This record gives sequence, C-alpha cells and structure tokens, in this order.
Amino acid sequence: MVLTDKRQAKFKETISNRQTDLTIVLENVHDPHNIGAVMRSCDAVGINEIYVINTTSMTEEQVLRFGKSASGAIRWVTLHYFESVVACFKVVKEKYQRILATHLGEQSKDLYDLELTEPVALLFGNEHQGLSKEALDQCDGNFTIPQFGMVQSLNISVACAVTLFEVLRQRRIKGSYDQNFDESIPFHKNKYDEWYEKQLNKWLT
Repeated sequence: MVLTDKRQAKFKETISNRQTDLTIVLENVHDPHNIGAVMRSCDAVGINEIYVINTTSMTEEQVLRFGKSASGAIRWVTLHYFESVVACFKVVKEKYQRILATHLGEQSKDLYDLELTEPVALLFGNEHQGLSKEALDQCDGNFTIPQFGMVQSLNISVACAVTLFEVLRQRRIKGSYDQNFDESIPFHKNKYDEWYEKQLNKWLT
C-alpha cells in the first residue's frame, strides 16, 4: 500500500512544525481522561514527546492504554514512562534547557510573563495533591495561570492546554511554525519513516 499524496503532505507539514525543544512532564496524573486530553493538546501544538512519571499504582500498560484512547494521539506523540522522579529528570535535563512547574510559590511567575520560545519542559502534577517536593526540587522555576474566580483551580488537562496555547502564541510570533519539511534534517526523515510505517501497520491490522 502507498500513502496518498494528500496524506504524505499532511505528514510532512505536521513533522516540520514539531517543536522538538518543547515537552510536557506529568507526575502521578491518574485520571485517564486527563492523560488523554493532555496528549491531544500536545499533538495540537506540535509536541513530539511527553514524559509520564508514576510512583504509585498505575502501570505503564495502563498509561499507554489511556494514551491510545486519546483520539489516536499516542500514534503521533511519543510517551516515555518512568517510575522514578530522579530517573525521569535526568533524561529531561539532557534535552531541555529549563524545567518550569505549575506551582503556587513565593517566586512563582505569571504564565503570561514567561519567555516560552526557548527550550523548555513544562511540569504538571497530580489532580488533587499537585507536585511532590522531589519533583519541584528538579525545577528551575514555577508559574501560575492567572484566575479571577472564587475557585482558584483548573483541571490539569485544562491548565496544560491553556499553557500550551500560550507557548504556541509566542512561538508563532517568532516563526517557529513556519518551517518547511527537509529530508536532510535527521528528525524530519526519521519521523516521516516512523509515521509511514505506523500508517501501513494500521492498514494491515
């Protein structure tokens, strides 16, 4: 089987807009709907990979199953699973310049005062307890999303989406989404080959 020209063009356009210097890290997020919604938002803004830390009872198989229910986003966004906070951030710090957490602290900044066009990993925590001290200790800074209601709280998937679309806004102004597909760029070629194979496997199963 061969992909149609339209499908190939869609692959190339999407890959060229992948923000390889941007990622999301989730710590002990248990609600499957939240995980799925986060993955859809990540795909929408061009995130190539996310990191999921689970130090409680959820297995990697469960996380992947939730991802598969996220309107197929798991096929286009790579999910890395860790059961250790330290092990996860060791990998993240090798690839991303800063780690910023959604957390209300004395030094927290307003989301809309952040510079988000540089390489960054954005950390979101548990639906009820927030982030652990162990995870916060790995971060370079904290931020909050301004709110003006009686209940100063957002669902994690909503908070993630709001944050990511502010990143998108800033990066569009910078021109980060104006790139063209280039086979000479290893990421472009490798990702195209990977997606091509996934599409063929879907047809054959």
